[in-house]
Formats: sequence, structure tokens, C-alpha cells
Amino acid sequence: METVVLAVHLILAFLLIGAVLLQRSEGGGGLTSQGGATSARSAATAMSKVTWVIAGLFIATSITLTFIAAEKAGVSSIADQIATDPEAAPATESGLSGDLTAPLSTDEPAAPPPATP
Repeated sequence: METVVLAVHLILAFLLIGAVLLQRSEGGGGLTSQGGATSARSAATAMSKVTWVIAGLFIATSITLTFIAAEKAGVSSIADQIATDPEAAPATESGLSGDLTAPLSTDEPAAPPPATP
């Protein structure tokens, strides 16, 4: 499903680029402009309507791909992940995680913490 939507999305992207480039320029910067910028509103041509349709479909496929990616991501937040995974306890200042009051697994005594000046 994702591959099909992605392929349609890429095709729509190229069609949108082509549709925009094929439209007639209505710019107001040139000396030869014949009132393009001074007219109240130009009539919507067939090409501009096609561009709007392609743009709408492009946005729809973008939103669809976003939902597919969010669905594949699984867990919605880090807080949910910690609540469901007891092994993923937050780390302490020393970089260790878990219960620090548990006895050591070796028979050697624990070294005292380094002195801080």
C-alpha cells in the first residue's frame, strides 16, 4: 500500500511541476506586460484548474503517507514506551539504569565513590 501511494505521489509531483511550468506567465516585472498585473482577476484557464486538481491530489497523498508512516512507527511517545517496557528505566547521573540499591553480583566489596573537591 505504501509503495503504491508513494509511486502515485512521485508521479503527481512531476505532473505538478510540469503543469506549473506550462502555465502562461502573468508576471508584472517586464516592459512588455499588457496589464497582467493591473487586471482585477484573470479567468481561470483549463491549465490552472488542472494545476489545482493535481495540487489537491498531491496534498492528499502527502497526508496519506504521513498517516502510513505514523502507523508504522508503533509507539506514539517515549512516555508510552517507558510505561510498557519496564527494562527501559530512565538513566541516572552516572549513566546506570535500574535499581541502584540492589547488591552487586560479585563477591568483591563496592568501591567508595570518588571524592569531589
